[in-house]
Amino acid sequence: MKALTFKRYGKSPEIGFVDVPRPTLKADELLVQVHAAGLNPIDNMIPTGMFKPVLQFQLPATLGSDLAGVVTEVGSNVTRFKPGDAVFASIFDLGTGSIAEFAAVPERAAALKPVNLDFVQAASIPMVGLTSWQALKERANLQAGQKVFIPAGAGGIGTFAIQLAKHLGAKVGTTTSTGNVELVRGLGADEVVDYKKQEFENVLRGYDAVLGTVRGDAIEKSISILKPGSKIVSLIGPLDAAFAHAKRLNFFLTFVFGLMSRKIMRLAKKRNVTYSFLFVHPDGAQLTEIGKLLEAQRIKPVIDKVFPFEEAKGALEYLAQGRSKGKVVVKM
Repeated sequence: MKALTFKRYGKSPEIGFVDVPRPTLKADELLVQVHAAGLNPIDNMIPTGMFKPVLQFQLPATLGSDLAGVVTEVGSNVTRFKPGDAVFASIFDLGTGSIAEFAAVPERAAALKPVNLDFVQAASIPMVGLTSWQALKERANLQAGQKVFIPAGAGGIGTFAIQLAKHLGAKVGTTTSTGNVELVRGLGADEVVDYKKQEFENVLRGYDAVLGTVRGDAIEKSISILKPGSKIVSLIGPLDAAFAHAKRLNFFLTFVFGLMSRKIMRLAKKRNVTYSFLFVHPDGAQLTEIGKLLEAQRIKPVIDKVFPFEEAKGALEYLAQGRSKGKVVVKM
């Protein structure tokens, strides 16, 4: 089968299409014929080697984390799915990729595709949906009436997280450029800061949670908009010692991640705010719940651009420009 792979880590990872063997199924896996693969910023970060200490790949490795497709075969222990089922899943951090004609998906990571979504729409959801769910519902424990700051509201994470936060009954603040103000308002954002005209830390006040989605000093600046007792959940780092413990990393990496997060921890503590780094994990049960919200149209996919399979490398390059409104998807 054809797959988009990278051959090495670093500045010249040699990303391109190669013929690779079709996956051999384990007892708890589904073989899925991929109809569409959703792209995420981390798909571009992995070949750089940035996450090499915490993500295990056998090179050459297939790129991509999200998929939607049809089950063609099931392992001997699979009970919830059968050949012919339309499914969607994130296979992030499972040592395999989704930008391929077929993918092996653990049963625990898969969910039935929402009936009202096509494969492209469904493939746009898993990582942003699970990340938003795990950050806002689990880590931040966001409650109705609370205020959450979700910067970069027009991006892949932002467009989903704003809708989920509104479903949970929260008030949402966000940042975006002038041309996307109406888009994020349409998704439900209550306070919108045009970052080309204003600094968010001079405008927003009294927030209960921050979802860290923007690199640079945005997380440090966001401390000033929070109430005491609030939470920062970062998706972009710095990594912390708690993450290293959860991943069962060695003492050296635990120490390094502790050093990396020392400044933000110190600043947060001064304000009586908690900081944590979140690494999304695949979860078919959570994806099933997200699927129900999509079927009820409480949340709608936001897709910027769809590329054909043979232009998947170009799709990753387009995503890397950081200008997409919503998700970028590859259609097989």
